[in-house]
Amino acid sequence: MGNQTDYFEKNAYQAEYAIGDRVSGRWNKIPFIGSVGNDRVVSEAGPEITIHLDLPIRHENKNYSIIVVKHKDIKRLINYDDNSGLQRTTAKNRK
Repeated sequence: MGNQTDYFEKNAYQAEYAIGDRVSGRWNKIPFIGSVGNDRVVSEAGPEITIHLDLPIRHENKNYSIIVVKHKDIKRLINYDDNSGLQRTTAKNRK
């Protein structure tokens, strides 16, 4: 019989994005660029990601600097800073 750590490693949600990953996408038809704050599952609605925006978004007379989106609404940004060419930033190749 395993312990709780083994159980949750096997059965819990595995995040696709790490904290700080750079992403872009559209939220309410408004384009944005930002950093991942959290990749989580809170309810039966499925996984969602909190995004800390680079620039605030004004929507319906409210300003937003943090938004919550689904995985289908975002894409990873390509890292142009290193000399290795077009390498996508992932949790595995971040330093």
